[in-house]
Amino acid sequence: MEKKSIWKKITGSREASLVIVLVLLCILVTIKNPAFLTVQNFMEILKNNAVIMIMALGMLCVLLTGGIDISITSTLALAGMTVGMLYKYNVIESTLLGFVIAIAIGTLCGLIIGLIIAKGKVIPIIATMGFMYIYRGLAYLVAQDQWAGADALGRFKDFALESYLGFGVLNNVIVITILCYIVFFILMKWTKFGRNIYAVGSNEEAAQISGINVSNVKIAVYTIMGALAGLCGALATSIYASAQPNMQTSKEMDVIAACVIGGVSMKGGRGSVICALLGALVLSVIGKALPLVGIDAIAQNTIKGVIIIVVIVLNVLTQRMMDKANLAKREI
Repeated sequence: MEKKSIWKKITGSREASLVIVLVLLCILVTIKNPAFLTVQNFMEILKNNAVIMIMALGMLCVLLTGGIDISITSTLALAGMTVGMLYKYNVIESTLLGFVIAIAIGTLCGLIIGLIIAKGKVIPIIATMGFMYIYRGLAYLVAQDQWAGADALGRFKDFALESYLGFGVLNNVIVITILCYIVFFILMKWTKFGRNIYAVGSNEEAAQISGINVSNVKIAVYTIMGALAGLCGALATSIYASAQPNMQTSKEMDVIAACVIGGVSMKGGRGSVICALLGALVLSVIGKALPLVGIDAIAQNTIKGVIIIVVIVLNVLTQRMMDKANLAKREI
């Protein structure tokens, strides 16, 4: 049996390739600005990008079925704005209750989208585009030309500042992010539901014939996506100590980009939790690095876009090498 070289092993793995890209990015930025490579800075990166990282998990599930959801930040805004106004008018005080309400709102939003797509047979991009405007409009209706600032949020804003969930070591937001990734890693790797998601995305007709309820799987992934968006609505409100109806506008593109950078196929059936994590980390590092190395604010989006394209191209080349290697093994 022919032994693979170290280079072939590295280039034959999307995860290994992304780790290399991530390490190189960190090294290059640290050379330019030594303050980048510190524990405190990385903790800040994780905390400030937790919303994107968590929603990338939901988007992973949606993309694996061959769907897409561009309504997620509108769902986030509706959940966050609702919770913010409840605190503003002293309807609730409990931090836990705030999170429960936000997740419930997000879950309902996702469930409605899932039903429209699965039962109504509406194309995902069309359905979620419509709900993107509906949910954002509802967020503005809830706001009634107002917003909830730090004073109005009371103790709820302190959740993102404290670390009692991490036993005084890790920030609460980071702990929530880690827990989400652990749960989804188990869900996607070792459960029947996770296997069903991959099956639906790989071949919907074959999955249906094999006894998988495709409609229920689709409803479930959009409901999960909505629940995570609701959770992130509460987190964003606490992290930024404010709730506004325009919060996180256009950030759904960052969530999708994180998954695509990680090698998650938009055609469905291919991708993993690790891929989503690495993609989100690469995107987070890029976002933090550009200001640190002195890139002008106007040019940052352009540079960010170029880097994303380069990483995606490298990912595509890696996938082609993997496919070629797999085909070679099947040759008689």
